[in-house]
Amino acid sequence: MRVSVSWLREYVDLPADLPVGDLEQALVDLGIEVESIVDLRETVTGPLVVGEVLEIEELTGFKKPIRFCRVDVGAANGTGEPQEIVCGATNFAPGDRVVVILPGGVLPGNFVIGARKTYGRNSNGMICSAKELGLGDDHSGIIVLPEDTTAKPGDDARPVVGLDDVVVELEITPDRGYALSVRGLTRELSHALGVPFRDPALAPAPGGTERPAYPVEVRDPVGCDRFAARMVRGVDPTAQTPGWMARRLTVAGIRSISLPVDITNYLMLELGQPMHAFDADRISGPLVVRRAEPGEKLTTLDGVTRTLAAEDMVICDDTGPISLAAVMGGETSEVIASTTDVLFEAAHWDPAMVGRTARRHKLFSEAAKRWERGVDPALPLVALERAVRLLTEHAGGTVGDEILDIDHVRPRTPVTLPADLPSRRVGVAYPPERVVELLEQVGCTVVRGADRLAEDPGEVGVAAGGGDVLTVTPPSWRPDLTDPADLVEEVVRLDGYDRVPSVLPTAPAGRGLTWQQQRRRAVARSLAERGYVEVLAHPFVSAERADQLGLPADDPRRAAVRVANPLSEEEPLLRTTLLGPLLGIAKRNVGRGLRDVAIYEIGAVFHPRPGAGAPPAMGVDRRPTDEEFAAADAVVPDQPRHVAAVLAGEIEPAGWWGAGRAAGWADAVEAGRAVLAAAGIPADRVTVRAAEYAPWHPGRCAELLVDDTVVGHAGELHPAVVATLELPRRTSAMELDLDALPAAPLVTGPAISTFPPALIDVALVVDESVPAAEVQRALTEGAGELLEDVRLFDVYASEQLGAGRKSLAYKLTFRAPDRTLTVDEAVAARDAAVAEAARRFGATLRGA
Repeated sequence: MRVSVSWLREYVDLPADLPVGDLEQALVDLGIEVESIVDLRETVTGPLVVGEVLEIEELTGFKKPIRFCRVDVGAANGTGEPQEIVCGATNFAPGDRVVVILPGGVLPGNFVIGARKTYGRNSNGMICSAKELGLGDDHSGIIVLPEDTTAKPGDDARPVVGLDDVVVELEITPDRGYALSVRGLTRELSHALGVPFRDPALAPAPGGTERPAYPVEVRDPVGCDRFAARMVRGVDPTAQTPGWMARRLTVAGIRSISLPVDITNYLMLELGQPMHAFDADRISGPLVVRRAEPGEKLTTLDGVTRTLAAEDMVICDDTGPISLAAVMGGETSEVIASTTDVLFEAAHWDPAMVGRTARRHKLFSEAAKRWERGVDPALPLVALERAVRLLTEHAGGTVGDEILDIDHVRPRTPVTLPADLPSRRVGVAYPPERVVELLEQVGCTVVRGADRLAEDPGEVGVAAGGGDVLTVTPPSWRPDLTDPADLVEEVVRLDGYDRVPSVLPTAPAGRGLTWQQQRRRAVARSLAERGYVEVLAHPFVSAERADQLGLPADDPRRAAVRVANPLSEEEPLLRTTLLGPLLGIAKRNVGRGLRDVAIYEIGAVFHPRPGAGAPPAMGVDRRPTDEEFAAADAVVPDQPRHVAAVLAGEIEPAGWWGAGRAAGWADAVEAGRAVLAAAGIPADRVTVRAAEYAPWHPGRCAELLVDDTVVGHAGELHPAVVATLELPRRTSAMELDLDALPAAPLVTGPAISTFPPALIDVALVVDESVPAAEVQRALTEGAGELLEDVRLFDVYASEQLGAGRKSLAYKLTFRAPDRTLTVDEAVAARDAAVAEAARRFGATLRGA
């Protein structure tokens, strides 16, 4: 909302020397976001004068209208001769007075004006629009000054258009609809600055009469709980909007249309009461306020024909809907250039209905913006009185004696507030007298009673029979004050947020990260340290993704949960494996030229619970029972947390130091081992063995087990999957179920021996189907306690070894904690290790 400070001063006694910074701070302290405060006197420099258009020559041969104008600017140009200016606007005529900036002037945005030749003519200056002067967003035409403007050609135009003022632009939060008006802002400023406030809504206004201003029937008193109207007949249709009103509308970003319409917009800004002006002669029969019939049509003021829904409220005459209530009027009853009889309407509409209607029709008018935030239901008669007086003052006419006022507004419900609740919630001492004072400043009616029993002590935060209890009735203009927490916020806000200490609460001991959170962070850190980049994929997949991954028809991962309102109908299912979205990210990166990809994700997958049924219907009128919570939880899909990684391209880059190394299935398996190690699972509890599991290559897939339980798979992807997803050859992947891993055992610190090791290499020949990890396990168990480390460093196969045979070479490290091993001891331990491998797998020493 944009508003001038001069307008605010009409209702609040702001100090004459109030600095702009202090005004901004006062608004911020009230919880009102200030977008900008602009001193308009500094936005336009140089000669900005009033000009009178003498002649207009229409230039032809161009794609858009171009006019060559001669404008009287008095002596402002130093010669007294008319100024020649080329202009593209068409909304002015000879005799109109306009705003002209002469060469040497500078418009907002540091736009310097000069004399130049354009469209074949000399142009010395510019005729300005509101947008060019920074007064608003209207750029549809230049500013034409009202006829009652007293300024002469050559006079300074700044005071004429309001460039001698300060403009405040505010961002009003949804809970403070009352601040979308001069009335609301000035009341707030009076609280912040401690200065007098004059409420324009307290102006006397006559009540409803027995005979209505116009016959109206309200069929839905919930959607419209108040409807008021007054008639003005015999209005001069040529009457112009007064300059002061047009300027204030322009500053607010509202285009001046006609005097009756401008009056409704002006009062909406001043009081916060949206209104509508009907041409009474274009209404056929009585008015009916009702819900729309599904499929009814209405052409609104913006020229769009809209199909109405059953929830929309409309105002109808005998011809059908003539206004989309609270949002925008219709074309058939709008005020036009020949209107002489004006029916002003001021009502009160249901905020929820208006908000849904505006979003349904994508019609976010200034009126709808206020209605959905809440409007004071006490305003209609005051707004009507002010509207008819403004219209007759500037356009003549006769105000009808009849006043329509259909009032079904319910009184506000009192709120019970323990007097000490603000102090207990915020940690600042607010005496009960101070609480009452601040709430009365807001406009609340407060009744104080001692030692009263609260109806719901748990809800309002007071023990039965303890302390003062305040019964607070919020004012009509504050629909946001509905419970004790709202009143506590008002006390804190008006007393000053700066009084609330910035003290962080002390964290209770022993409530740091859970072991599951620590595990996830350790896994992420481990993969990142190995060069993987973390990504976050959307958890949504298409129904075709299972086919692309080559999942068998009976694979349980094909059973996916469908989202009721998906972001995209192309991906309506929740993922059952991380690999689907992760491979999509890999494909996107490869497609954008990234040859080497190593990415990972830690996230949830979703498995439906067969036969769970539908969740129970739970309302908002009460807290659901434990049984209802349990029934709802039983329907929620199982959501284990997985970790997955994808590799493509080179894992070790090539360079001047030599050739690189392409990523392969072994790197994916190693990534799985790294995850298990980071999760604290000892290596002796981990088994890696060959497996067949989609979407991996059946001959290059490994399953990872912890304590003989499969927790994941790793290896090279199936060639068909790689081809379908257009991934590089040999793309490999790993996926583990983190939630399936047992808790890490307590790790004791290792004993470090200071004695030298004995290093022995062995090369064992085994059948090619024997996993190297199983051979390593046999060596470990056979060597006994003297074996400190064993590592595979070579795999070799040749015709000399025989068909179906391979050689596995291991480095064995032996060390004793209390002595230096002798050669015999080391050799004996090695022989025991080899003997165990021979017993299990028929291994023989290579070359023996």
